[in-house]
Parts: sequence; structure tokens; C-alpha cells
Amino acid sequence: MEKSKIGEFHFLTESYLLDFQGRIAIPMIGTYLLQAASAHAAERGFGFNDMNNCHTAWVLSRLAIEMTEYPGMSENITLYTWIEEAARLFTNRCFELTDAKGRPFGFARSIWAAIDVETRRPTHLDVDALNVYKADRPCPIEKPGKIIPVENDTPGHPYKVKYSDLDVNGHLNSIKYIEHLLDMFDMATYIEKAVSRFEIAYLSEGRYGMPLTLHAAETSPDKYSMAICHEGKAISRAMVTWR
Repeated sequence: MEKSKIGEFHFLTESYLLDFQGRIAIPMIGTYLLQAASAHAAERGFGFNDMNNCHTAWVLSRLAIEMTEYPGMSENITLYTWIEEAARLFTNRCFELTDAKGRPFGFARSIWAAIDVETRRPTHLDVDALNVYKADRPCPIEKPGKIIPVENDTPGHPYKVKYSDLDVNGHLNSIKYIEHLLDMFDMATYIEKAVSRFEIAYLSEGRYGMPLTLHAAETSPDKYSMAICHEGKAISRAMVTWR
């Protein structure tokens, strides 16, 4: 049976997944996105195991999430994902999140690359195979853009990569980058505001025991640029907009 270009996945929010305000937070939204992306790729022959058989792996390069609402407990979420564009080194994947009535409350854009698992260097994608699943569905948010560097102008908060930070490849998990950056804001910020847009660029891999510094600075009203650095060099940069 031919697979649809657009993947459709369903989630039910649970109490243990909510934040202190009883809402699904950005890191959990990110987890849903990665689960859907992985399942969509696996069902169509270019998932984790398929890539591993070719000694390659998917690497998330950029992620931008925009939310208008945040679901609470026991709410049904439908998540749609599709390939917007495929090139030799990168592929663009989009997402739409809707509630039980089919109303959109969030969108996301992501950029992925493939690397050789031994050399950790980029490898070419099978553009023809990926373009079979390219869809024209609109994603009405801005593509990831340039993030203002702030690491050289702000004090760094120290952090060391721990066991619970690691993914299946033994590197700092993509969602953990997001969690550590958003943990830089205090409770009052989360009580008074909500994240409207979160955008992150993954620049290099974190490893167990690696000493890091976390940086943040307000670059315009309710907009912050952030960075995670190792030995003074950014391994990721991010931007958050509050409303």
C-alpha cells in the first residue's frame, strides 16, 4: 500500500508530561515533533534503522516552533508532518499541531542533515527517494533565520553534560539543549508569559562530562538570544520570543 506524503500521528497529553501550570511545554512539544518525524521517516524507508544500515544517521540542524495555545491534561493532539524540500545535504520538514476539533494551535519547521556515523561528517541524501514524499501543504511560519550571538557579551552559567542528557548516539539529546536553555528563565516569567516562538540551531555535538556555559541576553522587548558553549565556542544558539 502506498504511503501518504503527509504523516498523521496522535498523542494524548498525560499529567506527568505537563509543567507546573498544567500545560504541555515547549520541550514536550519538541519530543512529539521528533517522534512524529522518526515514525514518518521509518514508515517510508528512511528511518533510523534504514539509515543505520547505510552507516549514516539523521542529525537535526535547525528547529523553529510557534505556538498560539498550549494543551492541558487529557487533551488529544493530532500532529501532521511532511517533507517540504529535499536537497543533497539538507531536507526541510514541517509540522502542524491541531486540537480535538481540528483547530491548529502550533506549527514547526525543521532542517535535517545526514552524517556518516564513523567520520561524523555530512553525507549526501537520496534526493529522488525523499522527493517522492515531498508535499505542498503550507506551513505559515517563518523559516529558521540568523540568531544573534550573545555568548561573548554575557556571563556564562556553568553546566556539565550528565548521563540523563544523552541520546541513543551517546550525545547531548536535542531536547535537552532546549530544556537547559529554557531553564535559564525564572518561574515569574513562565507565570506571566508564554513562549510564542522558540528557534534553535544545533552547531556541534555535546558529549558526556563536557563542561558547558549557558548564555542569554534580551535583544529586543520580549525576545532573547541564547547560546550553549564549550570552551568559548557555541555548540548551539537559540532564540525565544515571549507573549
